[in-house]
Amino acid sequence: MKNLHNNNKRIKKPWGHYDVIKETDRYKEKIITIYQNKRISLQKHEKRDEFWKIEQGIAEVILNSKKLKLSKNDELFIQKESIHRVKNIGKNDLIIKEIQTGEYFGEDDIIRLEDDYGRI
Repeated sequence: MKNLHNNNKRIKKPWGHYDVIKETDRYKEKIITIYQNKRISLQKHEKRDEFWKIEQGIAEVILNSKKLKLSKNDELFIQKESIHRVKNIGKNDLIIKEIQTGEYFGEDDIIRLEDDYGRI
């Protein structure tokens, strides 16, 4: 397996930031930090599945037609083509461990349906 380790590259976003922990040709691992009262875009992916584990905080998650409340140690599988969004509804940073699996892990595989930051 080819290892493309990124030495914890931090990417800043209007809702917080994420750190790429490890990337190979089979998966990508991130630590995502979402600031209080912020949320990512309502989105889907065509080429990857995502597995989330809440490491800290309280999340409100939209997954297709469901609304979920997740907290520390809760886990969620997001199948490709699933419409999803996460919002930090806690009093501290929301920290999520994300593992992407599939055929492609580029950030251009984000299809935004709604966005608070004008990125559509």
